[in-house]
Amino acid sequence: MRSNASVLVIGAGLAGTEAAWQLVRAGVKVTLVEMRPVNSSPAHHTDEFGELVCSNSFGAISSDRAAGLLQQELRCLGSLVINSADKYAVPAGGALAVDRALFSKGLTEALSKQSLVTIERREQAYLPDEDQVTVLATGPLTSDSLAKDLRAFTGREDCHFFDAASPIVSGESIDFSLAFRASRYDRGTADYINCPMDKEQYLSFRKALIEAEQIELKDFELESAKFFEGCLPIEELARRGEDTMRYGPLKPIGLWDERWGDLTDKNVRLSKRAYAVVQLRQEDRDGRLLNLVGFQTNLRWSDQRKIFQMIPGLSKAEFVRFGVMHRNTFLESPALLEPSLQFKKRPKLFAAGQLTGTEGYAAAVAGGWLAGTNAARMVKGLDPITISTSTMIGCLVKYVSNYQRLNNQKGHFQPMPPNFGLLPDLPRRVKDKRARFGAYRDRALNEINLLVKSLGD
Repeated sequence: MRSNASVLVIGAGLAGTEAAWQLVRAGVKVTLVEMRPVNSSPAHHTDEFGELVCSNSFGAISSDRAAGLLQQELRCLGSLVINSADKYAVPAGGALAVDRALFSKGLTEALSKQSLVTIERREQAYLPDEDQVTVLATGPLTSDSLAKDLRAFTGREDCHFFDAASPIVSGESIDFSLAFRASRYDRGTADYINCPMDKEQYLSFRKALIEAEQIELKDFELESAKFFEGCLPIEELARRGEDTMRYGPLKPIGLWDERWGDLTDKNVRLSKRAYAVVQLRQEDRDGRLLNLVGFQTNLRWSDQRKIFQMIPGLSKAEFVRFGVMHRNTFLESPALLEPSLQFKKRPKLFAAGQLTGTEGYAAAVAGGWLAGTNAARMVKGLDPITISTSTMIGCLVKYVSNYQRLNNQKGHFQPMPPNFGLLPDLPRRVKDKRARFGAYRDRALNEINLLVKSLGD
């Protein structure tokens, strides 16, 4: 390795931050380019690294769940981002949620202290020269100029969908004479604030959502917009049917307020149970900020205030941040990327994170880990690694680099979150679902431990 060799990492989101950290761990110099605050995006609010623009949750934490398994794999691999999420976690039942301000600040400080890292606050408007080893981690909010250059380089129109963020309210403004604290089925501690609705309140709320005015999506007609199905705006859910929200984010099952009476009394349970329940999750360690779970929205801010204050317990809610919608860009990765996350037509250029077509925070971190690790290996004259498809990381990378060959389809590539359906079958069929997921976990973590041993230092 040349002593002056340096890797360029474009973008300091979750993937870029993780890639830069893995390069530092390998003793490789890094130039980390982040366009904020010189040029911000429609969804960002700070200039910190790894800012979470949507939810503050990384998903289920249990390793027998898909998101939790991916998190555990990354812990084994020495992920800065996942370890920081653990450090700045806030109560969220069975999920890994973080104090987003402390989390992002911690990531920024961790990289700023590294002597091997040079941070440049500027927009990278074009792809660098072919001789420069680069990790492209600009994420779904890639700037217009770089996206244009990327389209010219790939020869393909960019794929895209629309994503949204939920509103955040002040915890002090919630009316606890109506709202109550509980976790579903009383599992763990009472980490969620629950706002119950009766049928009349629910139907009025749904009607208001359907009739409300939405913000016009720039350069795209709303009727033809493509939404990510795992993060639909609440008003879109309302349009899909009278009960769609009640079977989704407003599901009332397993939530009970002791003030309603004895849960074990069947008559009480049937007469008092809420028709729908809106849940709020803690945003910060002190519980002063709360986000409306599943309430991604594209409503005008004035309508958000008016309609969301219809929710029992939120009539005087103070909105710290309103929900917003933004356009997400991703690559047609199966035609462009190798399983090492190198571009097929330019091996010194790596892609990482949601830009590749993975969905979710932990998946973005996983791409950053692999791209950063392989960029470091390239600088050191080593062959790139690929990861076993029996792991959650490996099967996600296989999906984004081999989708068309796997599915014999063209033109249908869409972002994919971690899920057990991507993993290869077990040697023996396991009927019990929980036991099957546990078997997937054990096999995956065994493969990850073997990888850690093979990589050594």
